[in-house]
Amino acid sequence: MLNKGINLLLVSSMLLAGSYIVGKSEIEPEPAIVDSPKVIAHRGANDRFNESTITAYKIAAKDDVDALEIDLRMTADGVLIAMHDETIDRTTNGRGSVSDYSLEEIKEFQTVGTFDQKRIIEEIPTLREIIETFKNTEHYYIETRLVNGELLMEEPLIEGLLEYDLISQNLVTIQSFSEESLTKIQALAPEVPLTLLFGKGKFDLKKAKTSDYPIIGIEASDITLRIVNELHRQGKEIHVFFNDRSTEREEQRRVYDLNVDGYFTNDIRFTQDLLKQDND
Repeated sequence: MLNKGINLLLVSSMLLAGSYIVGKSEIEPEPAIVDSPKVIAHRGANDRFNESTITAYKIAAKDDVDALEIDLRMTADGVLIAMHDETIDRTTNGRGSVSDYSLEEIKEFQTVGTFDQKRIIEEIPTLREIIETFKNTEHYYIETRLVNGELLMEEPLIEGLLEYDLISQNLVTIQSFSEESLTKIQALAPEVPLTLLFGKGKFDLKKAKTSDYPIIGIEASDITLRIVNELHRQGKEIHVFFNDRSTEREEQRRVYDLNVDGYFTNDIRFTQDLLKQDND
């Protein structure tokens, strides 16, 4: 009877110890992969100027961000421009799909925004114009996508980056929701760091863990401690983007406590102030 009681006590102690270890692993974040999380200016300083414009990127560069995030679209005549949406409806005074217009036609439209109750207009820039503006003084975090379902922008993109010698200077990261696009980029320029993006509600932890890509991009509302820890154990950086402006600051504070590695921020100054806690 005594031996049975001792055995039960030992088993109970072991179970309690195991529960403590599991519980501890669930509440403690793994260390970040990077020494200091990256501040990535999402479409430039889009909180203070029209998104994806030269001026928005200049403001972000002046804020000393770690990278300028640039979404690419391709015109009908094969020119890469900075534009997030498939159409120009939301951000310009024009309407229609980017791929239906030549560059000359696109340049007839202007981006339009209102800041401090003032209407601001500025032209739609090409990727080349952005690179000509900053040359090798900034890091370019570029998003590719399929063009009408086809892999068309990867070759001209890499050719342009090579022309400006940006890849050899480690001044480029390329991201995409399209694994086809990333595969082609990898074949054209294997030295470029690649980010596999997952849309909101579409995150696949198994795919993220087993992919060849060193960086995983996740929408903030899909981020959990378990996801961050498991990806960090695989040696992968986690860069977070924020679809909901109304909750972005709250979400940035939350993922900060999980040790994420990069922020696609729509509020540069807030993110920089948040990360200063690392040095306090």
